[in-house]
Amino acid sequence: MSDIPAARALPPKESTLFKELLTLYETRQLKKGLKTADQILKKFPKHGETTCMKGLVLTHMGRREEGVDLVRKGVQLDLSSHICWHVYGLIHKGEKNYKEALKCYTQALRYDKENLNILRDAAQLQTQLRIFDGLVETRHTLLKIRPAMRQHWIALAVAYHLNGNLAEAKKVLEMYEATLKNVPDYDVEHSEALLYHIRLLEDMGEFNEALTMLDVNAKSRAIVDRTAIMEVRARLLSKLGSDEAEHAWRVLVEHNAECYDYYRGYLSNLGLTLGCQDATDASASKALSVLQEFATQIPRATAPRRLALTIASGDQFRELVKPYILSGLTKGIPSLFSDIKGLYQDQAKQQIIEEVALAARDQFSSAEPSSSASTDPTSYLWTLYFLAQHHSYLGRHPQALGILNSALDHTPTLPELHMFKGRVLKRAGDLFGGARCLEDARLLDGQDRFLNTKSAKYRLRAGIVEEAHALLGLFTKKDAPSPGADLEDMQSLLYLVEEADAHNRNGNFGPALKKYMAVNKVFDDFEDDQYDFHGYSLRKFTVNIYMNLLTWEDRLRSHPAYIKSALAASRASLFLIFVAVHDDPSIATAATATRQLTDAQKKAKSKAKKAAQKVLDDAKKAPAQANNNDDKGLEPVAKDDDPDGTKLLQCADPLEKATSLLKPLAKLADNDIEVWIATYDVAVRRKKYLQASKALARVAALDAEHPELHIRRVTFRQTVSALPEPPQVSGPILTEAVAKLLPDEVSLETFNSQYLQRHSTSAVAILAVAKVMVKLQTPPEQVEETLFTALDGSASLDIKTALAILAFLHTIKSPRADEFRTRCGEKFELSTVFKSASELAELRELAIKAPQSVPDKVEDIP
Repeated sequence: MSDIPAARALPPKESTLFKELLTLYETRQLKKGLKTADQILKKFPKHGETTCMKGLVLTHMGRREEGVDLVRKGVQLDLSSHICWHVYGLIHKGEKNYKEALKCYTQALRYDKENLNILRDAAQLQTQLRIFDGLVETRHTLLKIRPAMRQHWIALAVAYHLNGNLAEAKKVLEMYEATLKNVPDYDVEHSEALLYHIRLLEDMGEFNEALTMLDVNAKSRAIVDRTAIMEVRARLLSKLGSDEAEHAWRVLVEHNAECYDYYRGYLSNLGLTLGCQDATDASASKALSVLQEFATQIPRATAPRRLALTIASGDQFRELVKPYILSGLTKGIPSLFSDIKGLYQDQAKQQIIEEVALAARDQFSSAEPSSSASTDPTSYLWTLYFLAQHHSYLGRHPQALGILNSALDHTPTLPELHMFKGRVLKRAGDLFGGARCLEDARLLDGQDRFLNTKSAKYRLRAGIVEEAHALLGLFTKKDAPSPGADLEDMQSLLYLVEEADAHNRNGNFGPALKKYMAVNKVFDDFEDDQYDFHGYSLRKFTVNIYMNLLTWEDRLRSHPAYIKSALAASRASLFLIFVAVHDDPSIATAATATRQLTDAQKKAKSKAKKAAQKVLDDAKKAPAQANNNDDKGLEPVAKDDDPDGTKLLQCADPLEKATSLLKPLAKLADNDIEVWIATYDVAVRRKKYLQASKALARVAALDAEHPELHIRRVTFRQTVSALPEPPQVSGPILTEAVAKLLPDEVSLETFNSQYLQRHSTSAVAILAVAKVMVKLQTPPEQVEETLFTALDGSASLDIKTALAILAFLHTIKSPRADEFRTRCGEKFELSTVFKSASELAELRELAIKAPQSVPDKVEDIP
């Protein structure tokens, strides 16, 4: 007691109350805990530990600001108390401010070096922050304090492994295994530890030792995962070049004949690959014979027959693909085309597949029901479906629609036909027609969540946001504030990205930015969710999958879903909105103004408000009607203080926000040109010219002729040339970087005209040249003439580029914008995006109108 500071010491009664306070907090008896804390503070108002504990209790009672203030006050009252620092760390951890939490735990450990709870929390934080040097030290301390706990041995080995010291990790595992006695049979935790040891040996290149350990423990049944034993054994034998490897891989193939990785492993062991482009004729022939052998031995397996199609070519491909396609059509597999469309990279294979499908159509259409060789009539239907997919994939939309209409005449009640017709119309530029077709499909089965989601998605694509919300609300929680709020809570990336894109296309930057930021928050949550696994996985000894989790988390932002949602889904819409707000602050101001709505939009908005109010009214009644014994009711819904994203648009420094969003992508998606273009756009506006030049140099290394790079080469030289004086330190480096991108001896006009000559058939390049011409103050007539060359038959103009050119014509206030729109409408006959505003309003009404040709219920179909 003599070591306790006088300001911290409490009389016996209050000391007992403080211990009771700790227990009450741990058992979450918060109200009693608050009363107990007040009892102590009534006599000792400057007792720092009690002040901190009261603040911690208040934060869990929903009074967060008051609680945090008390915790800070308590730390100031007793800076040498490990309890105060621990509580302060818990507060930071609750706010997911892991760096500050770790600092607090480090301070706490200065005053209580062997506190198990603090050490465990510190270890988890160090893993979360990837501070592996400190993690090793912390795990060492935990092991010294509690050497009898098995998880501390494994945790130390994992810490060494993560820190790159595999030899020390191996020593720890060997010492741990030497201490084990009387391990029960079929101990899953021990089995996982042994598999982790074998994995470690494999990573170290000690394949013989790993194989010996695997065989010994497999025979003694110490390792209980039989599939893992077979996989690891086959992999180790291959790395050792053993003759037994072939048999090991064959056993795996027989164990699971649909696993592509097993076939790849078998072929790799023979020195063969599935990439026939790089293989010699002899190796391709041998690989093909191996796969055909497996297909003969395991006739029900589709994997070897599908993999054989990747390798085969010419007549051999024709012989193999015909039974594969006919089998899929006969069985009525809707995903058959998705399965084989990867073969379309080879034009010869495209032609063969088309010939086989056409022959199948003729065969199935001419089959007589009375003949002995008759086929199921649905085979003809699925053949038409396959052919429609084939033509649409190749851009032959009129042919695809003609085939789909024939199929719908044959069977009008198949949802897949309506769905794919909608996709064809969407690809052809008729977004409203696509939405109408998806609604036709949805009404064939109103209880199908997938059809409902697809219909809502196509409505969002068409910009019909409020009506899409009405559809989404059919399957979301009835007590949710709105369908969108429920889907955001469920982290539906599909919904968030599609609605953000819809708002962005409609010019509603605030709501668009809000949804894009919600996508970023989802991935932040993914990163935060790993925190609990740092302790859980080690307690449960699921070490191997835990190591895979950490690797996956390290590359989380390179996941295709994030790349698509945050960048590629709308040409880096998230970052470009921030950049646009910086360039034109009036965008943010305009977002707060009342928008001029059409009558249809006003009506839709009114309906949406009534529907939302009804949902809220039902939610208020739900607790009483659901369960009279439930006195908790519904949790209060946090109020959204920025429903339209206005505050996001009016943020103090949008460029800093854009920079923070780009940072992870620059590391994990360094081969994505759009990432570096966005990096340049932000850096040059922040006057970080060296960073901007590096971004352009990276784009040039990926694609020196990229249209966006062409524009920025010119603008960057103009920007640097306009500087009153180059930076003193980086001036020479910057000058050299600009010269590499665009030499000084080449005039900008010449550079632009030469680029047009090289890419005169590319509509995207023509648009880039026109943008540069505007930067060079070229007469508007010449800019317009250049843009109109994109309509020539020799130029590869698609709908997306045409819309971009039209938007640019409006930007420069060209009087020929309507002429360009009209000519695009003539060029893309199936498209509706080039219609006038009044025509689009009519199409919109038609898209949301309940169809008359489709029954309301499946039971109503005659």
